[in-house]
Amino acid sequence: MRKIKEKGYSSQIFIYYLLNLQTMPIEITTVGGYNEVGKNCTAIKVDDAVVICDMGVFLENYIKLTEDEDIINISTPKLMKAGAVPDVSAIEDWKKDVKAIIPSHAHLDHVGAIPFLAKKFKNAELLATPYTTEVIKAILKDEKMSIPNKIKTLSPNAVYNIKKDTKVEFVNMTHSTAQAAMLAIHTKKGIILYANDFKFDSTPTLGKKPDFNRLKKLGKKGILALIVDSTYAPLKAKTPSEAVAKEMIKEVMLGTESKGKAVIVTTFSSHLARLKSIIEFGKKMNRKILLIGRSLAKYVKAGENANIINFSKDVKILKYKRQIEKEMKKVNKNRGKYLLIVTGHQGEPKAVLSRIARKEFPFHLKKEDQVIFSSSVIPTKINQENRERLEKEISNQGVRIFKDVHVSGHAAREDLRDLINMVNPKHIIPAHGDQQMRKALFDLAIEMGYDKNNVHLSKDGNRIAI
Repeated sequence: MRKIKEKGYSSQIFIYYLLNLQTMPIEITTVGGYNEVGKNCTAIKVDDAVVICDMGVFLENYIKLTEDEDIINISTPKLMKAGAVPDVSAIEDWKKDVKAIIPSHAHLDHVGAIPFLAKKFKNAELLATPYTTEVIKAILKDEKMSIPNKIKTLSPNAVYNIKKDTKVEFVNMTHSTAQAAMLAIHTKKGIILYANDFKFDSTPTLGKKPDFNRLKKLGKKGILALIVDSTYAPLKAKTPSEAVAKEMIKEVMLGTESKGKAVIVTTFSSHLARLKSIIEFGKKMNRKILLIGRSLAKYVKAGENANIINFSKDVKILKYKRQIEKEMKKVNKNRGKYLLIVTGHQGEPKAVLSRIARKEFPFHLKKEDQVIFSSSVIPTKINQENRERLEKEISNQGVRIFKDVHVSGHAAREDLRDLINMVNPKHIIPAHGDQQMRKALFDLAIEMGYDKNNVHLSKDGNRIAI
């Protein structure tokens, strides 16, 4: 508008511009996460303001370039070439209008590209819940990286004004990491609800249950578009509570004879609720608890900085090779007195569990030791191959393996149905999934009575006008 005035256009043209501005559609660019499970990134343009929701890595490609589950200092062009981070050239024409980058939670496939890509949007603020903020700061500090963007920490139920008539609201949600949120982008034209990722857990073991009341109120106000996680859309079920996973862990850890045997548990490093349960039962086993690996140390430290947990009083955290080797010598002499919580649940070759299996530490597996995988395999070819290889190495040493001691953090088909009924969106955009997953959500929406023109099956780099 300022440019029109400066160029001396007539008042009639200026008024015409203003009237058309009111009728301009909201544009949504599906930057990443619409061809694959990961690399999540969606840009929403309202008039002259752009908000980017999530900026994650694609783990299948990224894991080939990284160690453990952590960011390492790799050049952005190399990551882009490998398809490990979103191709933000899809929004090059929006670059100067980006006002905020808002990760919905702390998983790498939602925040992992921030250290590399946020600098391309120097005028954008970074808005996140306390735990997500601490994870991002920890990554930047650990890898000696920096971003020019101002970081603002908001509570899981905060409302923040991005500009006049545009604000973001964090709606507290449950997922497999702490302080996840749905992002409600409020505009004059309606609300865009970004629900990527989530589960409906009414009995969480850490943190508060989802804010169902707020979702219902938002639904009554009017949801113009719902951008929603499709990863488990093909599963005709309701995703169980984390309380169910806790009982599964209890059954294995306390209900299996392990006297004199090594017990090793591996899970997602950012899953603080799961780690809390594992530590609780490790204490009941009267074992000294060692938490081993870079990414575990990073996420636990972030959780402690955000005042969500205080694991340090109960466990010894080992991050560096020399530390690990020193403690492993003690474990090898008294294997029945320790519980090892380690990285490597996806079979990552450089993670701690794979290195134990390959006898790279002064602690070796023995017959009828126990390895508990409190995780699922992320459905990508490289993860499946790595896990199969690791399990074979462990089995060949006579070790007992307990797989899938786990419940998902993703909403299954019936949870998705409940969300759609709760918020009653005009448009639905399936996200975070391959073609089969997103098509399953499309089919659900059609089954529920939606017009196919209002359910948008997009791809990476596409743009939708609503």
